[in-house]
Amino acid sequence: EVDYTSSKKALIPSQKYSPFELGMGRMVHFEKENFTGRCSLLNEQRQSQSDFRRLIGLEVDWPSVEKLYDEMGLASQAPSIASRVHVPLYSGKQQAGKATSTTWSPLLKKMIALGSVRSEYASEGAMLEMEITIEATRRSVPAKVVKLPFYNPPRKTATPV
Repeated sequence: EVDYTSSKKALIPSQKYSPFELGMGRMVHFEKENFTGRCSLLNEQRQSQSDFRRLIGLEVDWPSVEKLYDEMGLASQAPSIASRVHVPLYSGKQQAGKATSTTWSPLLKKMIALGSVRSEYASEGAMLEMEITIEATRRSVPAKVVKLPFYNPPRKTATPV
């Protein structure tokens, strides 16, 4: 319940997410005769996909983070735990969505985040600005939209010979 709110706990419409917005549309099987929410999901599937939000992966530009720390006279530190604080994502001066989880990946050697953005900002390779707070000062750093999952080794799906 960090990156999205379950439908049972959503209090307002902007907190409600559909399986299509979360990238889980492949798990909805319309060939089943009846299930709760089938009509709503069919209507949503017929809607314009540009109206949806998307769950995206972000790679935060670490040199930019280091530069901000340096400007404050501080040594940059990779976060030791994941941040669950939602922070705004911008495209120019327009808010595109929010980053919901941010952490340092020791495997990838990158600062990564999950975010929820409007469809027009969700294309792989798109550049967004993510808000970051250093010493109670809000700044922004570049973040690139990347494909999820962040790491998908070939051996995971390899077939033994």
